Amino acid sequence: VMQMLYRDHVINLLDTPGHKDFSEDTYRVLTAVDSALMVIDAANGVEAQTRRLIEVCRQRDTPIITFVNKMDREVRDPLDILDEVERELGMPCVPMTWPVGQGKSFGGIINLRTQAMTVFESGSERLPQDFEAMPLTEADALHKRFGAEFATALESMELATGASPAFDKEAFLAGKQTPVFFGSGVNNFGVMEVLDALVDLAPSPKPRTSSLIVNKQAVIKEVQPEDAAFAGVVFKVQANMDPSHRDRIAFVRMASGKYTPGMKLKVMRTAKELRPTSVVTFMSQRREAVEEAYAGDIVGFTTHGGVQLGDTITDGSVNLQYTGLPFFAPEMFMTVVLKNPLRTKQLQQGLAQLGEEGAIQVFRPEMGGNMLLGAVGQLQFEVVQHRLKGEYDADIRLEGSQYTGARWITADTPKELQE
Repeated sequence: VMQMLYRDHVINLLDTPGHKDFSEDTYRVLTAVDSALMVIDAANGVEAQTRRLIEVCRQRDTPIITFVNKMDREVRDPLDILDEVERELGMPCVPMTWPVGQGKSFGGIINLRTQAMTVFESGSERLPQDFEAMPLTEADALHKRFGAEFATALESMELATGASPAFDKEAFLAGKQTPVFFGSGVNNFGVMEVLDALVDLAPSPKPRTSSLIVNKQAVIKEVQPEDAAFAGVVFKVQANMDPSHRDRIAFVRMASGKYTPGMKLKVMRTAKELRPTSVVTFMSQRREAVEEAYAGDIVGFTTHGGVQLGDTITDGSVNLQYTGLPFFAPEMFMTVVLKNPLRTKQLQQGLAQLGEEGAIQVFRPEMGGNMLLGAVGQLQFEVVQHRLKGEYDADIRLEGSQYTGARWITADTPKELQE
């Protein structure tokens, strides 16, 4: 989680891991954002994990900006990449910048909005605004400097713009088309164009759907970001960020109102007052105490329990509950075997906390026996095993399980189910 200022706008960045063994956490983070920046490796195209994340974005009609990275390497043809992104996303691509050459002959990008070419130079110490820009009207100078690469780029750019629709902001906001940018992140090149697009095109905090409790009845209500009452939703809980203090940070996406230090807060699920020991915002590895925060900001509440994933936190003036935090049926199962039976208490405490955090799903057999862990990705098991040993001093062995699926059972007549 990171907060940054750009052109007098506050941008809250939530970075999700791209590896294929990601967990449910990754999906839940996507519920806290108003738009997504999809980074595509220009050599590998759309990868398996990107497809799964995009499905979640598509379910919520999240606007997506696309950045095709690593153009300074030997990569695929840009028209190919656009074609693949369109096929995989099921939405048209609208090029906003276009690459001139690639790999060793990568000359830069043509910005279709400003009709100028930004010239590429490698090296990460340069600021994005320091790259040289040449207007396209200086065609002779550009042809002379970049030769055949420039002529080829103009040709393929015409093909791409001819085949794609004109940019339509309404369609973008509805998740029906994606603007595409090219560049090289490691060299800070092509990044400023993306940041400008984020400020110019991406939506400011949107209204959030919640259910309001009126006379013990739930009424659906749109909470507007400018509403005066403070309200937010916990989309991630991380335990033991400081192992010596056994603390837990609840990451809250603010949906309305303003937070100020010392405010009285209430967890709506339990109706209990929340007394965080500290409230912080994040700047990469750095944490800073919050002076004030508004709708769209991500704040971290340091607590010692009592807060779960999906909890709604308010200042107590409104009685509402946010909806829409996804929980997934696990696809993989392992049985927990404790190596030292004397550590049972530590194991139970660890699994209870890691389960609340959403790192893993814990199943207890009704008739005694070993506990079961369920996960969406294989890596979750390894992470939990490592954390149980390091943070709770419970050394476990994971064994295969005969279970292959978990389902929630509901019925109109619950009594019959029990019989």
